[in-house]
Amino acid sequence: MSAQAQPIVLIHGMWMTPRSWDNWVDHYADRGYRAIAPGWPGVGDPAETRRDPSALKGLGIKAVVDHYEQIVRGLDQKPIIIGHSFGGLFTQLLLDRGLAEAGVAIGTATPKGIRVLPPSTLRAGFPALKNPFNRDGLCPLTKDQFRWRFTNTVDQEESDRIYEEHSIPGTNRAFFDSAFSPAAVDFENPERGPLLLICGTEDRISPPAVNNKLVKLQRRNPSATELKIYPGRPHFMAGLDGWEELADAALNWSLEHGTKESPAPVPAAT
Repeated sequence: MSAQAQPIVLIHGMWMTPRSWDNWVDHYADRGYRAIAPGWPGVGDPAETRRDPSALKGLGIKAVVDHYEQIVRGLDQKPIIIGHSFGGLFTQLLLDRGLAEAGVAIGTATPKGIRVLPPSTLRAGFPALKNPFNRDGLCPLTKDQFRWRFTNTVDQEESDRIYEEHSIPGTNRAFFDSAFSPAAVDFENPERGPLLLICGTEDRISPPAVNNKLVKLQRRNPSATELKIYPGRPHFMAGLDGWEELADAALNWSLEHGTKESPAPVPAAT
């Protein structure tokens, strides 16, 4: 099968749905690639998920990663996997299982092993972690909380529009899991495919300081590992103006490092 048929799996993050990848799916399709954006178990249309978020209660990291493993194993070849936020963590865990030709983690949640997190990252997880007796509960965000975490580089009106279009409750269990074995990655696993980390300088959930620590751990791996930092980009960088640059950079890097052939790079977005 030709390199142009390389499948791409896009994984959304916490407080989001597969709709956050709609532009990327269309963008890759225009260039001849098969891109899919399956949701976490029980997550689909934002409005429907908000009406009934019960499937998110008690949903932990292992269950989500197992869900995506089943999807990946149903494809006809190893995909490129691109994940945002917690989806970036799931990307790393799927890479660790040897299931991806290459992986890209954008504004990633951290695997087990990052011992000291900056205050902004800890604040981002506070709605889920504030009550240890509610580990199987949900953690919706207010519009102000959403803007602080996702869209701090745009005005309130634009942020509120994105909130109404995309935001759903989060699942507390995944935050509690993130410090323990469900989030553990073997940083020296030779079966891991190439990994690109992407972050923005204005990202409060996954700032450059976190990604710099993470890339040092991931570089214990013999496969290609790289970090790209984009000035002025917040956590929701994959959904704001300029997302085309990220989409093309993610795909081109993955094709360059993850395929045996040498396909022509994707043309830069205009």
